[in-house]
Amino acid sequence: MKLLAIDTSTEACSAALSINGEISERYEIAPRKHAELILPMIDELLTDAGCTLTQMDAIAFGRGPGAFTGVRIGTGVVQGLAFSIDRPVVPVSSLAAMAYGAMAEFKTDNVLAGIDARMGEVYWGVYQRSADGGVQLLDDECVCKPVETFVPEDTLPESGSWIGAGTAWQTYGDELIARYKGLFSEHHSEVFPHARDIAALGELAVEAGEVVSAEEAQPIYLRNNVVMKKVR
Repeated sequence: MKLLAIDTSTEACSAALSINGEISERYEIAPRKHAELILPMIDELLTDAGCTLTQMDAIAFGRGPGAFTGVRIGTGVVQGLAFSIDRPVVPVSSLAAMAYGAMAEFKTDNVLAGIDARMGEVYWGVYQRSADGGVQLLDDECVCKPVETFVPEDTLPESGSWIGAGTAWQTYGDELIARYKGLFSEHHSEVFPHARDIAALGELAVEAGEVVSAEEAQPIYLRNNVVMKKVR
């Protein structure tokens, strides 16, 4: 399988190319420079691999949540590329990509993924490793205040076996640490979504038939559809 993946949903900008499971990536922390970086990153990857865009079987992208402008840029770029070569698109959650990357880097199966959503809120998702080697979302992703974040009680593993990942743990670390004291063993605020992880999750999605057409590829902002959660 040949799959191109991009992510522009946070301060990080990245593109990745997966060819038969071998993944190469271009990655840079570059707030407000995503629009000028993403296409050159893609061109570089294709040139280095000796491939063309038309050889791709699918294109995956970080569909959010994240920065509104960044998510829109990623959606627009992937729609344009997919339309141009008539290939399916794989939308991948930015929080899921963070969780997948954190599981690999920090050797864990349980991640509390959070992105600073500004305005005193966080984008939040609770993930465990799935049987196929990907990630499984527990309950729904949401946008809420740090004190309203939650972990589904009926899925709680042993205390101390979770880790926190993402910028929410930097901006709202005190609140989140107090809320989950005893539940998690460590937190890493420097974790961002990576296109390499979107590529890996994208391959699993393609194998499962979880693809959409270019016109159906839509951003997920969460703030447009906020579900209130009971504080535990």
